[in-house]
Amino acid sequence: MTTLDHWGGTSRYADLDGPVHYVDFGGDGPPVVLVHGLGGSHLNWCLLAPHLVGRHRVLAVDLAGFGLTHPEGRSTTVPSNARLLDRFVADVVGEPVALVGNSMGGMISVLHAARRPAGVTHLALLDPAVPLLGARLDPQVAAAFALYSLPGAGRWLLERSRRGVSPRRQVKRVLNLVCANSKVVPEEVVLASMNLIEQREEIPGLDEAFLAAARSVVRASTAGRRYYAAMSRVKAPVYLAHGDRDRLVPVTAAEAAARRNPSWEFEVFEGVGHVPQLEIPEVIAERLLALTAR
Repeated sequence: MTTLDHWGGTSRYADLDGPVHYVDFGGDGPPVVLVHGLGGSHLNWCLLAPHLVGRHRVLAVDLAGFGLTHPEGRSTTVPSNARLLDRFVADVVGEPVALVGNSMGGMISVLHAARRPAGVTHLALLDPAVPLLGARLDPQVAAAFALYSLPGAGRWLLERSRRGVSPRRQVKRVLNLVCANSKVVPEEVVLASMNLIEQREEIPGLDEAFLAAARSVVRASTAGRRYYAAMSRVKAPVYLAHGDRDRLVPVTAAEAAARRNPSWEFEVFEGVGHVPQLEIPEVIAERLLALTAR
């Protein structure tokens, strides 16, 4: 199986009221912290991180309940993982950082930047979870999140999605959902993702952790006024990127967020889905390096 060595990463743990896994990709210069989305992990950043290490020290954290940061009784909601990110930046990095957040990780990064403005030098949001008021949702995605919100139904849906399905098929199914064209994701990432699934198979509480996080994202996304208020408190330069074929967060929702924050740099990528860091990593790296050079 492909390991982190393939991308120059080293797996580490920090004790932040329990073990928190992160990957140190090395590099010199001001630190960049990469924050994955719902159902994601450090692997979401393996294609992007190597392009940044020439000018930055690059770290990718696994939020509670995801990757190799096991729940172990910890809350996995958006506010709880925002507090985990606070601790990670303060205790592991120990200096102001540039934050790069995707999906739920974008939402968490916004909350951190609003709460700790002096600790965030730059903020990049890649297809972040944003308020969805008035946005037209993908029917399959809307149905899944509706089931996640129902007691028992969400757990049944997650269990059914895995029953008799190989790790490779599980990975491919997710990539087909989050990518406009999943064939652009290298086989090495697929193999590493399969390995991670197998590592997580015997860990208790993962379904509950995912559902708690998913419900929390929905609550935050529908509380538009409070979330927009947090956005307005961000002091760092912000780059917002969104794929026009994102099925999880419609591009119209990102456009609405950009209109409310005219100082943000906003860019839409044609033919790109929900994870531009996997689909067009070289382009995203170029934009991030331009942002942090300011």
